Amino acid sequence: MVGPWRWLAVCVLAMSLASAVTENVCRAPDGKAGAAGRPGRPGRPGLKGEQGEPGAPGIRTGIRGLKGDQGESGSPGAPGKVGYPGPSGPLGDRGLPGLKGIKGNPGNIRDQPRPAFSAIRRSPPTGGNVVIFDTVITNQEGRYQNNSGRFVCAVPGYYYFTFQVVSKWDICLSIVSSLKGQIRRSLGFCDTNSRGLFQVVSGSTVLHLQQNDQVWIEKDPNKGRIYQGSEVDSIFSGFLIFPSV
Repeated sequence: MVGPWRWLAVCVLAMSLASAVTENVCRAPDGKAGAAGRPGRPGRPGLKGEQGEPGAPGIRTGIRGLKGDQGESGSPGAPGKVGYPGPSGPLGDRGLPGLKGIKGNPGNIRDQPRPAFSAIRRSPPTGGNVVIFDTVITNQEGRYQNNSGRFVCAVPGYYYFTFQVVSKWDICLSIVSSLKGQIRRSLGFCDTNSRGLFQVVSGSTVLHLQQNDQVWIEKDPNKGRIYQGSEVDSIFSGFLIFPSV
């Protein structure tokens, strides 16, 4: 006699086998794959990707590409150093002569300034280094001052000055000028006299003077003894050679 548990196990096994046989017999075969559908619309652009690593340099083929478009002008650079001046070029052709000017009015020499003076020493004041020629021989236009021994320029131009001074001793004299307020010792003249005889020290020069410039003779205080007597005279003269243009 079969027990109840064994009978239950037999029944379960029988039902499992019957279900498996039924499932395999009733299942239909798989169908065929369907046709592909229409392509979908393009999607939105994706985000910009990160910059990639630099690529390896390309191989030089020797083929030169087309010239690109001209770029924008850069900012001006710093100025360079000034170069050396180049050689002078050849002379150009001579130009055409200009038109003849209008004839000027005739001049009159009597209307031209003619300052001139000449003065000697007779009774000059003592003291100081300026040699004063107190007695005037001529003083055209009155530009020589016999009280100070100075000639004061009124007409700008080139002047000639000369002097002759008599002495029995050692003497040094200079022609001194005050040009635009600055004193200039133009020329110096010296003479040594050990025998006590009359000797003449002379000198002369040409100076370019402006208005109010002054000219005079000056002595060295250590060697400046001038003879004073009736036998001989010392003289100082000057005159305008030609005025400045």
